[in-house]
Amino acid sequence: MKGDPALQPIAEKVARSERLTRDDALVLFNSPDLLTIGRLADLANRRRNGDRVYFAANQHLNPTNVCVLRNTCVFCSFARMPQEAGAYTRTLEEVFAEADAARDNPTREFHIVGGLHPKLGLAYYLNLFRGLRERHPGVHIKALTAVEIAHLARLERLSVRDVLRAMRDAGVTSLPGGGAEVFSPAARATIADKKLSGEEWLAVHREAHQLGIPSNCTMLYGHVETMADRVDHLLALRALQDETAGFLTYIPLAYHPDHNELGEALGRTGTATTGFDDLKNIAVGRLVLDNIPHVKTHWPMVTPFISQVALTFGCDDLEGTVVFERVYHEAGAGTPMWLGYDQVVALIRGAGKEPAERDSLYRTVRTFEDWEPTDPGRKPGVPGVRPQGPEGPTFQISHRPRARARGQRTLPVAQGIESAE
Repeated sequence: MKGDPALQPIAEKVARSERLTRDDALVLFNSPDLLTIGRLADLANRRRNGDRVYFAANQHLNPTNVCVLRNTCVFCSFARMPQEAGAYTRTLEEVFAEADAARDNPTREFHIVGGLHPKLGLAYYLNLFRGLRERHPGVHIKALTAVEIAHLARLERLSVRDVLRAMRDAGVTSLPGGGAEVFSPAARATIADKKLSGEEWLAVHREAHQLGIPSNCTMLYGHVETMADRVDHLLALRALQDETAGFLTYIPLAYHPDHNELGEALGRTGTATTGFDDLKNIAVGRLVLDNIPHVKTHWPMVTPFISQVALTFGCDDLEGTVVFERVYHEAGAGTPMWLGYDQVVALIRGAGKEPAERDSLYRTVRTFEDWEPTDPGRKPGVPGVRPQGPEGPTFQISHRPRARARGQRTLPVAQGIESAE
């Protein structure tokens, strides 16, 4: 069977390293020829990154799941109202105790995101960052989405720039890319009404880049967005990168429909995005975002298996060890909570790639030419080894009850991605 002839002009552009247009991106998203798209993305990635695949020894920290957008961000399974079952807000000492899992492991990055707590002010977060930096001086702090930063600015009646400057001075080295969802106003009105708009999200990252704080960028796919929505989102990211060169990596994020109102309204509970679409989003992202250095697959969302395949579809970052991933597992992700060094290195080598550990800024800190899997008989805590994740009551997953049992509204949603398959 021959490939999709509509891809031939795009293949010629990729061969000449020419920038793809909006029409090109639409053709890619609507084409069924996944293998050709993957081959083109792999070519584009190899030109930039060779066979090297990065990962981080990182630990996720979520200080609170209390969020003022609990009832309007209907795709989210993590957020709670202050008195809702499962709501929590950690004290600083509790977060520091959770972060102490880093002491027995070669952690190089704390990834910190949470809800928009109505009373948790900027001082809490600045003290958190300073405390982490003091206790773990060699660990980078990647913290707070653009939505959280804008929320703190409103609470404190400060500018976004002032909040970012204070975060930087307290030890934050980069921003995660969450909260972007998809920039389409129509899609946002359905899945995240009242949330920061796409233009406002971009403005926060522009401010961060101007202050010398690099960031990641994301797109949430597989809900109600159209193919045109996806393309326009990528083009907006590309335009800001042309302006600031501040994005480090792009991460397509798969929507998980369990334990949230959107999944119930769409009749999607118990389903997931397809591997076909997961790989296509990686590949098209690599081809369209020609000015963003890296593309990351988030294995907790799409499984380690799909992430390994993605390494030949334009992806050069396997996320990391993670330690404990809460946000997506509360949405029904069936993946592990963490991966050990041996597992990450084996996944990358199994794809024929060269593993390299990185810090938050994509500086290589370790390569693995002489790496040998850990002897199972050796004691945990051997330097360079993450044999297991942490245990205890802090490291628990608590799913929300079904939305309709609480009398939630029925959402006026239309599935925009059906025609793409």
